[in-house]
Formats: sequence, structure tokens, C-alpha cells
Amino acid sequence: MSYQSAKDAFAEWGVDTEAAMEALARIPISVHCWQGDDVVGFEGQSGASGGGIQATGNHPGRARTPDELRADLEFAYSMIPGKHRLNLHAFYMDTEETPDRDEIEYRHFAPWVDWAREQGIGLDFNPTFFAHAKADDNLTLSHPDKGVREFWIEHGKRSREIAAKMGKELGTAAVNNIWVPDGSKDIPVDRMAARQRLEASLDQMLAPAHDAAHLRDAVESKLFGIGVEAMTVGSHEFYLGYAIRKGTLLCLDMGHFHPTENIADKLSSVALSVDELLLHVSRPMRWDSDHVILLDDAIRGMAQELVFADLLGRTHIGLDFFDATISRTAAWVIGVRNMQKALLEALLIPQARLKEAEAALDFTTRFMLTEELKDMPFSTVWAEFCARNERPCGKRLIDELAGYQARVADRGM
Repeated sequence: MSYQSAKDAFAEWGVDTEAAMEALARIPISVHCWQGDDVVGFEGQSGASGGGIQATGNHPGRARTPDELRADLEFAYSMIPGKHRLNLHAFYMDTEETPDRDEIEYRHFAPWVDWAREQGIGLDFNPTFFAHAKADDNLTLSHPDKGVREFWIEHGKRSREIAAKMGKELGTAAVNNIWVPDGSKDIPVDRMAARQRLEASLDQMLAPAHDAAHLRDAVESKLFGIGVEAMTVGSHEFYLGYAIRKGTLLCLDMGHFHPTENIADKLSSVALSVDELLLHVSRPMRWDSDHVILLDDAIRGMAQELVFADLLGRTHIGLDFFDATISRTAAWVIGVRNMQKALLEALLIPQARLKEAEAALDFTTRFMLTEELKDMPFSTVWAEFCARNERPCGKRLIDELAGYQARVADRGM
């Protein structure tokens, strides 16, 4: 089908495809750096494995240096329509120094800012509370040892300073997302004490004021993790309450809840109590397994909720998956494009007509419309969007991805 025919078909439903594409072009997605090197980082020191983070597989072509990672990202962005962002973890510094986590400074990340400026993209940031000897107990900000807590509090403060400087330098606020692995492998007897310590540590970490035009702080919950199966200190309820009380963003990670929970359903609920949200898009095939996202019902439902609940202007969308069994650049490209496809489909749905039927309790019409819309030529509009952004589709995209993978396959592991 030609684009004009698709445009006319959607117009019959009262949908403007031009407006939908214009809206999609304004939605940046924060691409996670850790897919490119299997969550190894560039600290230049041998960190321990604390935190339960692991990428499986040994596909050739892993980025081993900041320059290699940036080259991979540049290729990935060249395959993705629109302008996006990069989500950088604190242990991805670019420096010949070997500062410990409580010693990091902006200068250790300045090359990333220079690169981002050249690329015309914004940066987001994350303190790294895992893969370190002081995280081996799977306790950081809630650790009973005050010295350990102070180490991580200082790391968090410095991460916020770095993120704020990034936001100022690039003219777009950096979202600084706080996730800690803290928890207990077996059943604890004093959950309250651990959560009181976490709250007090967060308060200290977040106490220094930064301009909201440069920095947005977010807190991220988790159901459980490797080594913390019995209790996670930073549960959803803990961080929901904290975000409401303290005015931070609330991060909802699609892999951090019970497998039967519908994360899209949470958006409208929490949006009534927090001003802004951070969304980590992932595919939890077996709970938090961080698979590359598919264009499936979960992603479509999330995108539709963002559009129908008018939350796009209040939600920062980032990706969070890592798969070392496939081409890492292909994982980025396919993942971001699938998120964009889902958003475009949501923007092309005649939501006013559906909402009108629902408000009138006309569930038959709502059901029929929902099913008939599945036959609409969404893919034709997507192809037009890619063409206008000079990005490949179909076989050409596959050829580009395969060609790049062949060029980096000989990197040593």
C-alpha cells in the first residue's frame, strides 16, 4: 500500500497520520549504554560482582573501550529515526585515572559530554551501586555499617553533581536514576531498620540542591534479585511513598514486578501522585531477564497507555535490556525501533472514538473498533516515517545490521 492510501484509510477513522508522525518525532528514547559491552564498564579496576547483574552469552564484537562503545552507538543511532538520548552508568567513565566510586568527578565523563554535543543528543545518568567490593553483601545505602553507607552516599552525591553538570552543558536535563540492589537472601527479622537506613541515606544523598533544568532525580524499585530473594529493601511501595513525599521521579521498570502484573496499568495510578515518571522498557521473559523488547502486546499496551492517558509529556522513556547472545548493535536498533513502532501505533488509534464508546458503556462498539483497527496499515506509516528520516527498513535494515556486525566481529573478548 502506498503512503497516500494509508493516510486516506486512517483519515476515514478521523486520524491524521501527519500529526502522528510529527508527535513521534518529538519523543526521545534514552538508549542504555550497558547493552553495548555486557554491563562491564570502563573503571580500569577489578570490581567484585555484588549486585546480581549479569549478561549471558559470548557473541563476538563486544565494545571494550569508550571509543568502541561510542562508535557502536553512532551506528545504532544512524539506523533509528529521530533524535534520542544516551543513558550512561557511572562505571562507564572515560579517563586514564582509576578513581573509586566515591571519588568520581565530572572530568572523568567530559569526553562523553563532548561526544553527545557533537551528536546532538542528551545524556542521562545512573550511579552504579553494583559490581564493587562494597556491594558484595548486596547492601549499599541500607548497609548496617555506617562507613559503607557513607561511601555509597558520597558516590550518589557525586553522581548527581556529574549528571547536573551534563544537563547544564548540553542544555537538557539529565535524569539521574537511583537503583540499589539492597536486600536479603533469606528471611530477615528487621525489615524496618533496613528501610529506615535506606531512607536516611537517600535523604543525605539528595540533600544538595540542583537546578531542575539540569537534573531530575528518579528512584527505581525491584521485586527481588539474585541473592536478595527474600526481601528487597527498595520495594515498589517504599519508592512510591518516597517519590510522593520527596518529589522525585518514580521509575517503573517493566522487569521489576511480578510476571502477572500489568505495568501499563500502573501508569495512570501513580501519575495521580507523582509529577513525572521514568519508564524502563524491558521484556521479562522469566521475570527480570532483560530480553530485547518485541513489538508485542506488553509494549503496545504500555505505549497506548502513555498516549491515551496523556502522559508522554510527563514520562521519560528509557530502555533497559542486555543480551550477549546476539549482535549488541542490532539489539539496540531493534529495541528502540520497536518502542517507536508501538508509540506510532498508539498515536494512530482513534482514541476519542474509543473513549466515547467506553464512557457510554457501549462495550460492543469498543470491542469491535479495537479488533478492526488491528487490520489498519500501521507499517506503511512507519515506513514513511523511516523514509522521511532517511533510515532503512526491511531487508535494507537487516543488511546494514549484518554488515556492521561483520565489521566488529573480530574484536577480542
